[in-house]
Amino acid sequence: MPDHDEPTDLAALTELAAEAYVYGYPLVYDSTMADRLVTRGIASLPATAPNTFGHGTKLAGPQDEFVSVNNDTIYSIAQLDLSGGPLLLHVPDTEGAYYVLQFIDPWTNNFAYVGSRATGTSEGTFLITPPGWIGSVPDATPVIAAPATMATITGRFACDGPDDLPRVADLQKRLTLEPFAAATAPATGPAAAGAGSGTAESAAGTLAGLPAPDLGVDADQRFWEQLRVLLAAFPPSDADLDYQRRFAPLGLLHEGGSPYRDTPKPLAAALRAGLDAGKARIEAASKAGFGDRHGCWHMSLHAFDYNIDHLGPGTIDAPEWKAADRTASYLQRAVAARVGLWGNHAYEAVYATTFQDADGEQLNGAHTYTLTFTTPPPADAFWSLTMYDTPDYYLIDNAINRYSIGDRTEGLVHAPDGSLTVHIQHAKPVEGEAANWLPAPAGDFRPMLRMYQPGPEILSGSYVLPDIVRVRQ
Repeated sequence: MPDHDEPTDLAALTELAAEAYVYGYPLVYDSTMADRLVTRGIASLPATAPNTFGHGTKLAGPQDEFVSVNNDTIYSIAQLDLSGGPLLLHVPDTEGAYYVLQFIDPWTNNFAYVGSRATGTSEGTFLITPPGWIGSVPDATPVIAAPATMATITGRFACDGPDDLPRVADLQKRLTLEPFAAATAPATGPAAAGAGSGTAESAAGTLAGLPAPDLGVDADQRFWEQLRVLLAAFPPSDADLDYQRRFAPLGLLHEGGSPYRDTPKPLAAALRAGLDAGKARIEAASKAGFGDRHGCWHMSLHAFDYNIDHLGPGTIDAPEWKAADRTASYLQRAVAARVGLWGNHAYEAVYATTFQDADGEQLNGAHTYTLTFTTPPPADAFWSLTMYDTPDYYLIDNAINRYSIGDRTEGLVHAPDGSLTVHIQHAKPVEGEAANWLPAPAGDFRPMLRMYQPGPEILSGSYVLPDIVRVRQ
């Protein structure tokens, strides 16, 4: 290895490995989290068998170590293995309350939505089919065609606090998945053929659709081995294949036994250096932010537009919601996975993030800040501001157990002109300001402003977010 005529010098291989890391990071990370849901659970969700919903029972807190987890909704997540055939999804009537079920393929592409915006809040049934499936569909049953035999449904039910938990729990009980037996042709594809082989992290997992890497590969080559088997199991769209073929010199397209058990030293060095370089690119792009800049904020209006090939029910298949540069979108996709895995398209929810105050200085708990909304964000569902640490983007433990603040927070104090000032700081504010306090960590932090079912003013950019202003003393 390599067994072709591609460049083999160290610099070229290192650059190629950096590009491959950026390209493949979302696939590896997504698959790792899918396996984690099934084998160990995610955040407050318990370990959950495939094709079954695991339900959160409370709003997320600091104990829930999931990147940029929200504190607005209760999660219900199902890891789908469609290698055995289609599934019937049943959703309850939420009586007008906001919810969304987001369908995500192994590459982190959002390929369908069910919920308030996409399909309404009435009771309903949907048929989820694997690639290559042929069969009779029940009358008036919408079909959601998955682009791979593995997919994730990330459900979010709006919850207005502890007193609202029983209502959400009742909805969760009526959210179900069951096998659909009317198939006339089985699922096809590499993942179906490899069912039962193990997981992306270990051979002990129970998610059959994930292929097992060679556990004899050394730790410093493990990412590449995971990526190699995942590329074979979940091939990208045809339009991505030419780009992916460039990675053959790295051994990523090798079939059969792992080429990383005995990697030649020059290639091993290039893979290590390329992995570090790829990580650095993703981190730098995460800090720089994607999309439009609104003062100190980066708006995620198009951060999840990298899916341009599989746009199903509930998505918007229009040029303005599809990345114009396919190659550039690979880095965009990696950043989205790094800082907001399983985030929604902007027409479902807009995420605005910042690391800096109005003066361009890093936000840090050693200082105090204010954020004043002259008018609230125009969101048809609701909005919230959530505090995260860096570099993990986890929720912050604090004395008042407040991890987000927004239009559903009880007891907020508005000024006589109707404006709302949020006080962002580590120490408790002075009397009269504590009602509007969003606690910050002692060190660096990154808040996120979420706007669910954003209004046209947000999507057009005509609504400008206010800056976070440091209080100079």
